[in-house]
Amino acid sequence: MTRQHPTKPWSCILFDLDGTITDSAPGIIGRLSRTLEALGRPVPLPAELVAFVGPPILDGFRDVADMNPQEAAEALQVYRGLAATDGPQGDATVYPGMLGLVKAIHEAGVPLALATSKSEVQATRVLEHLGIDDCFDVICGSSEDETRSAKKDVVEEALRRLREQEVDLSNLVMVGDREHDVEGAGHHGVPVIMVEWGYGSPAEAVGAIAVVHSVEQLRDKLL
Repeated sequence: MTRQHPTKPWSCILFDLDGTITDSAPGIIGRLSRTLEALGRPVPLPAELVAFVGPPILDGFRDVADMNPQEAAEALQVYRGLAATDGPQGDATVYPGMLGLVKAIHEAGVPLALATSKSEVQATRVLEHLGIDDCFDVICGSSEDETRSAKKDVVEEALRRLREQEVDLSNLVMVGDREHDVEGAGHHGVPVIMVEWGYGSPAEAVGAIAVVHSVEQLRDKLL
């Protein structure tokens, strides 16, 4: 069960990526459109495709595009191929102030981990492109085949790697923008601070310990 009254100083901070550090919706929506076109499927409006942003992409193909498991696996292959060809640039638009905050947390000596449902390979490329990969003790994302893609599984793997590095996990917090972050981190007793600038709705913040409306507010919660 999630602790009700955790407080800084945090022993370690976990960050989501899409919708939290980066505004990657345009890149993801573009690849989704091209994937569906390549498969001869109708392409929903961009506003509908936003539902794909945040949860595991494989889940999106099943739940949003109404594909069966075999079709979703085929779509995932096409999508991953496009992501590899496109490179990280399309997913690397940063919310103003977030790069500075990540660097400030790192300089303050607080261990950082990335826990994202984005492909770990792609997430690493994005952080490298932004020049902040060295701020993170652990970069954890979904596996290429998405056998590890649910946020609770990604968080579990991130915590395992942090333990291997003997990082203090006694007072953790996660920063995210979707209900998947609240539920996935909460599964491991990790409280979540929700950012309002991401892709979630106010209803998705149920269970979060705080909702912040600006990077300045987030900084106050973390440092």
